[in-house]
Amino acid sequence: MKSVTRSLRILEAVAQHQPVTVGELTKLFGLPKSTVQRTLVTLAEAGWLRANRKDTTRWEIGARVLAVRPAALQGSSLFAAAREPMVRLRDTVNETIHLSVPDALQYMVVVDRVDCSHAVRTFHTVGDTSPLHATATGRAVLAQLPKQDVEELIEQGLERFSDTTPADPDELRTELDRIRTDGYAVNRNQYRPGVCAIAAAVLDEDGCPLATVAISMPDSRYDEDRLPEWGRRVADTAAEVTGRRPGA
Repeated sequence: MKSVTRSLRILEAVAQHQPVTVGELTKLFGLPKSTVQRTLVTLAEAGWLRANRKDTTRWEIGARVLAVRPAALQGSSLFAAAREPMVRLRDTVNETIHLSVPDALQYMVVVDRVDCSHAVRTFHTVGDTSPLHATATGRAVLAQLPKQDVEELIEQGLERFSDTTPADPDELRTELDRIRTDGYAVNRNQYRPGVCAIAAAVLDEDGCPLATVAISMPDSRYDEDRLPEWGRRVADTAAEVTGRRPGA
């Protein structure tokens, strides 16, 4: 129990001081550096923590925390800023709207959902995870990351989930170029059969992807002719979350 309590205290400290170094946590708790490092690695392997993307010597909360306790988002600026735009988008297109966040280069995590009124609709539980390369939400994020991050993901291997999953590296690179040009990503049966989505990245002031907003629908309601409209609306909604102009 002592080790569990220590792990929870370190997790709480990271949440409060993130991004934080091992040295800073060592001073805070008066523990040996090796003990703190071992605890951080264990929590990271379980998905609770991750290394900061800009400084890998610093640690921050992983997306799994949001997945297990989505209600904690209620007080966050991201959740608060995204909720009303998501509701308005749902009211406009009458399809399910998802807010997802990236967990490093591992996967996307659904952290909020606004359901449509259709009896037949897509359903992703808050906390669901999905691979970056095979989904609209993931590719919307990948398109905004540095090319070395994309190449790192490719080196890990691209699993094929359907005949149309962009599992070929060149195919994925071409698709990411298109997303950068159009401002939104499209998934038509590339991950789950019968499920389609149009997604755009929510960017911070430096242009780094914080999250994605997605319109999700069954393939039976996907209409290629409406794709430009859906893409524009989801891109506008994502930009509204952080007050950015689309394309800025």
